[in-house]
Amino acid sequence: MKQTLFGYIFAYSKRQQIILIVLTFAAFPFIYFQAELPKRIVNGAIQGRPADFPKEFYGYEFEHLPYLFVLCGLFLLLVLINGGFKYVLNVMKGRLGERMLRRLRYILYERILRFPLPHFRRVSQGELIPMVTQEVEPLGGFFGDALALPLYQGGILVTLLVFILMQDPWLGLAAVALFPIQGVLVPRLQKKVNQLAKQRVQNIRILSDQLGESISGISEIHTNDSSQYQLSRFSHRLGIIYEIRYEIFRRKFFIKFFNNFLAQFTPFLFYSLGGYLAITGNLSVGALIAVISAHKDMNAPWKELLAYYQQLADARIKYDTVIQQFDPPGMMEPDLHATDDIPPSPFPGEAQIALRHVGLADDDGTVYLHNVNLAFGLDQRVAFVGPSGGGKEEIAPLLVRLIAPTSGRIQYGDDDLGTIPEARLGRRIGYVSAQPYLFSASIRENLLLALRTHPPAEVDESRRAWIAEAETAGNSIFNLSGDWIHYEGAGLDGSADDLQRRLRQSVKDALLADDIYEFGLRGRIDGDAHPHLVESLLEVRAAFRERVAASGAGALIEPFDPERYNRNATFAENLLFGTPVGTTFDLENLGEHPYVRETLDRVGLTDDVVRIGRKVAETMVELFADIEPGHELMEQFSFIAAEDLPEFQALLGRIDRGGRGLAGLGEEDRSRLMSLPFRLIPARHRLDLLDDSLEERLLEARHSFAEHLPEDLKGAVAFFDPERYNSAASIQDNILFGKVAYGQPQGAAKVRALVGEVLNESGLHDSILDVGLEYHVGVAGGRLSAVQRQKLAFARALAKQPDLLVVNQALSVFDESMRGKVFASILEAQAPRGVVAVLDQPDQAQAMQRIFTIEGGRVEAESAGAAPITKAAE
Repeated sequence: MKQTLFGYIFAYSKRQQIILIVLTFAAFPFIYFQAELPKRIVNGAIQGRPADFPKEFYGYEFEHLPYLFVLCGLFLLLVLINGGFKYVLNVMKGRLGERMLRRLRYILYERILRFPLPHFRRVSQGELIPMVTQEVEPLGGFFGDALALPLYQGGILVTLLVFILMQDPWLGLAAVALFPIQGVLVPRLQKKVNQLAKQRVQNIRILSDQLGESISGISEIHTNDSSQYQLSRFSHRLGIIYEIRYEIFRRKFFIKFFNNFLAQFTPFLFYSLGGYLAITGNLSVGALIAVISAHKDMNAPWKELLAYYQQLADARIKYDTVIQQFDPPGMMEPDLHATDDIPPSPFPGEAQIALRHVGLADDDGTVYLHNVNLAFGLDQRVAFVGPSGGGKEEIAPLLVRLIAPTSGRIQYGDDDLGTIPEARLGRRIGYVSAQPYLFSASIRENLLLALRTHPPAEVDESRRAWIAEAETAGNSIFNLSGDWIHYEGAGLDGSADDLQRRLRQSVKDALLADDIYEFGLRGRIDGDAHPHLVESLLEVRAAFRERVAASGAGALIEPFDPERYNRNATFAENLLFGTPVGTTFDLENLGEHPYVRETLDRVGLTDDVVRIGRKVAETMVELFADIEPGHELMEQFSFIAAEDLPEFQALLGRIDRGGRGLAGLGEEDRSRLMSLPFRLIPARHRLDLLDDSLEERLLEARHSFAEHLPEDLKGAVAFFDPERYNSAASIQDNILFGKVAYGQPQGAAKVRALVGEVLNESGLHDSILDVGLEYHVGVAGGRLSAVQRQKLAFARALAKQPDLLVVNQALSVFDESMRGKVFASILEAQAPRGVVAVLDQPDQAQAMQRIFTIEGGRVEAESAGAAPITKAAE
């Protein structure tokens, strides 16, 4: 990475900068003629004597007025030409700047990917992210201006100065008399501002880091009552930044004041000296006007040059402070990080992994491993055990080159680990740590991360321009939406079915299939996109209904019937008799929708709903007024949030005080009451608020709702139909086509078991599993439990069928019974390929062929099973 700002600019934009310079110099003659023309217009055309005409101009003769109009037309043409030069130069500079900024960010990100792992213990993401995103942003504007702006603006300045000198040397000297003063004083004043700017950047980084720490450690802040301390810490840093910014303002605006004063002092010289010369007849009025006009035009380029100097100083600071953080010692060599076009060959099973005199220490001198010598076969099952902190924790990251030994070497067969390309190591070696990271995507996308290792070779002709621009900016040109799966390397035949089978098998091997199956049941599918699966699920719905009837479990399910009120569904679900699509008919706010209100009015149910809402409110207030917020009963049965209870208490009081009952309520209060019955489930809440007569009228409202639904709302609800699949509902809800009855012992579990039986018999288990693979894991896997995240990490590693699987204390999250099952399943799935496991519990190593005990940074013993067989040699 180039160490200086201009080194970077010349290295990656030399050709474009030369083109800008050529265009810049081409503009100067036109600028000169534009400055010259006003004098000719005033002296030659406006003040010209009739006797001087016709006048020759570039070989043509013109009378008085035509001469004036020709000069004015030429002036206008020059204005357009000079404006055109500015437009072209600005567009080219802007494009060049953005291209260079794109390259710089790409370089910084690429270097982050090559950082040695220990470097992330010293530099947090709170510091790195602002550097790549915010701090380098101003550099984009500077890259384009780096050479073109000083040359262009300086050239304009010199051109105008030459013009003024041509008119009168004394006025020319007056025009530049103060430039040396500014040239000496401004840089000195600016130097202190630059130092303050550097301090500000460093303090902003610390502030970002503190902010990131607070977000990551929010649980610790709350549980340790350290909010006030953190606020004080944040305030202290804000105070430092405030003081620096205030000092910058003072100095920066003094420089501006100084420049403005000097800029206005020069016109004083023109008016006094130029006026004297004009009065004494030593200078024409036209020349004086042209000089004043030219000097006025000089202000803009001079200000641009001063601003450029400040921008240059700022850009240098930003560039220097950024690149210092992106050049840590121990970075991975670019050649190892680069991809290749040749499929990486597997490591031979008979190859040995050998650690030769390996030592490991950190920057503080703490030694983790001393002169470790050992070797084992790539196809063996090897365990590392020992006390915590004894050195076993460093073995696994050393074997996959996440960290590099500070002495000695590690060999994979004949290859030194430090020279093996990542394209081979990453595709052939699997690694699972105790804290795996999941990307914010679906389970399937996280699994494919292990297989998307081969950039697509095909070229999309429609992307030619995009590729050309990416190449110019030094960015990756590979098509993100292409097929990145390395089928051959992963042992796949290249078909989508084979890939899907591999993903299913990997989650089964990691004992994650049951969880994903549950996700699949709760998942939704597009009926139009999966017609065969929909047809099968409708058959499953019928089979499930028969199975329920045959098993005498009919009481567990209350099916949806267009002509019956479902007492295990909410009032809202009974009214819609369908599933909302989108947010138009959101069940939580259904009572506020105008069409729903219109439907209730149409069948005369509005007053009844308000009346039921009043009774619900009275019951809730009576039952939960004295219960603490967050109580389990309130969470399960209350229609009203704890914080809203006082408002409903006051609302009920207004009904009683007015003497007019519900009729005296305002529209807002009626809406609040109407919102309550839509959550009512008769079988669950048992409030006896709906009798048969009211249910009949609600069925009437159901039919009216569907019959009169406006055309523009027809896509907002997917109605229940016994003969059709509902794409807006989950797979399980489509199979049930009804509601699990409340009050049935173990009802939900029994229903789930029946659904599982029918699906297994139908052969749709894997199809449901495929739907479950589309489950989104949330940010960093936040929607999964810790156990599920760890199983998914194992599944991801197994999906590529690595030559060697390295497990680094990744079993600690499981309880004792689950730990053994998961490990046994993984060992079976990985056979006959090798496994290296760093284990917390020695008894977990019984299934391993070789066990190394690491203690005090040394190999103290080697065992097979539980019996020590030899003392490891140093």
